[in-house]
Amino acid sequence: MTHSPTPRQRTGAQLLVDSLRLHGADMAFGVPGESFLAVLDAMHDVTDDFKFIICRQEGGAANMADAYGKLTGRPGLCFVTRGPGASNAMVGLHTAFQDSTPLILFIGQVGSDVVEREAFQEVDYRRMYGQMCKWVASIDRADRVQEMISHAFHLATSGRPGPVVLALPEDMQKQVTAELSLSCYQRVAANPGETDLHTLRNLLSKAKKPLVILGGGGWSKTGCEDFLSFARNFNLPVACSYRAQDMIDNRDKHYIGDVAVGLNPALAARIQQSDLLIAIGTRLGEWTTVNYSLIDIPRPKQKFVHIYSGAEELGRVYQADLLINSGMPEFAAAARKLPPLKPSWDDWTASARQDYELWQRPVKVPGPVNMSEIVCWLNQRLPAQTIVTNGAGNFSLWVHRFYRYPGFRTQLAPTSGAMGYGVPSAVGAAILCPTRPVVSFSGDGDFLMNGQELATVMQYGAKVIFIVVNNGMYGTIRMHQERHYPTRVSGTMLKNPDFAALARAYGLHGEIVESTEAFAPAFERAWSAPTAALIEIRVDPDAISPRASLSSIREEALKAQSL
Repeated sequence: MTHSPTPRQRTGAQLLVDSLRLHGADMAFGVPGESFLAVLDAMHDVTDDFKFIICRQEGGAANMADAYGKLTGRPGLCFVTRGPGASNAMVGLHTAFQDSTPLILFIGQVGSDVVEREAFQEVDYRRMYGQMCKWVASIDRADRVQEMISHAFHLATSGRPGPVVLALPEDMQKQVTAELSLSCYQRVAANPGETDLHTLRNLLSKAKKPLVILGGGGWSKTGCEDFLSFARNFNLPVACSYRAQDMIDNRDKHYIGDVAVGLNPALAARIQQSDLLIAIGTRLGEWTTVNYSLIDIPRPKQKFVHIYSGAEELGRVYQADLLINSGMPEFAAAARKLPPLKPSWDDWTASARQDYELWQRPVKVPGPVNMSEIVCWLNQRLPAQTIVTNGAGNFSLWVHRFYRYPGFRTQLAPTSGAMGYGVPSAVGAAILCPTRPVVSFSGDGDFLMNGQELATVMQYGAKVIFIVVNNGMYGTIRMHQERHYPTRVSGTMLKNPDFAALARAYGLHGEIVESTEAFAPAFERAWSAPTAALIEIRVDPDAISPRASLSSIREEALKAQSL
């Protein structure tokens, strides 16, 4: 008689780490805490296969996990301690939610014997995170670890991807139970039906001025390649939604610009003039629709098609002629096979591309530093595989308008508008992809939100070039302040450190640039440095955006007040 082998006995913490490895995880980011010491101990046994990246603040760790999720399509993992640690990580979790990034946040929790007594650093995470993620749960028993980890991976990657939160009570981590035999998770996604695809092609056959807005999460490299084949087969003009410009090679003749803050007026006019608007992967949120003014609500005046991974989003704001619930790679693979038409809009697509090329020309700005010229130079200098990251602030307008993202996952930026993303996302990207160049843009206020992660980049020997655009203020807020309360400056001026000296204190190479001409040689020195490097660019505060100076915004506001 044959007997089945006796199941191996494991602690809850060991089962957790074993489960992560079973589901293909190779890396997690976090800040250690006594609330998950048993998990850290379990990681000690698998250091050859699983890396725990030690970060300097939980917000930075969560942003690194978000970068991992974006770059791989697999859940980024983040471990933080209870209470303050979980609170710090919240910004990164919100970014992952609005960006549709698969991410799992693990939080050490008080023991089950003291729960609901407001024990030391105790928080009810179900109430704390609420609508900010796809699922919040507490693994209260060791024999539920494998089940709930499996559910977390399935949920984070399926449908509309997003973050999941799991609390880990201290006593559960030490409980011993039998190991189960399970398999790796599977991503679950809807596929477009034949009827939907036939209707889409029929709508295209009747269009004269079609236009695609592409974006969102859940894409893969193959999916983006399939979509580009579809766009080429039908000669479609393609714009990308806010901070999703790397869904299509910006050098391709079908790319016509980004639909976001600082929108090209010519592109805005084209969207409104189009007779068939096809939104693929994008929710069409506030920034992409210019505060919901670009496209009529609830019924767009154009024929409208919306293709999205989450059924709950379809019809939420906009009614459509065709709604398709599908994963992005699944839709792109099917659309690529649609029989091409002989389009009647060749001139429409070509002229839309011409509008983009004109919008790409450098602009004149106050002061000796011209960021448009610097970014255009980087277009020629950076290899195609470079990952470019940024946080939030007016400085990012120069990057988004003038940098040409050459392909899938060359851009990491938060659609949530969260400051402090540029530095940690670059660190995470460089650790994950050590053979790819990484360049990170931050404003001066933005940089100091998570600048402490320079210590992490040095600890792991990662190579990043950090570019800090320093204008001595919270520029975006100052711009709005001058527009609504001209000359009444309040709460927006900053006293900054010498950022290059700060970088050198961490062990990085540091440079200061005060003219356009000085940037290229400084960049080459940074590129050749044996360590990560930081370039501080000191810009004229009046050069607030590519479209207007701060003084012109103030003058216009004062003139309007006098009328």
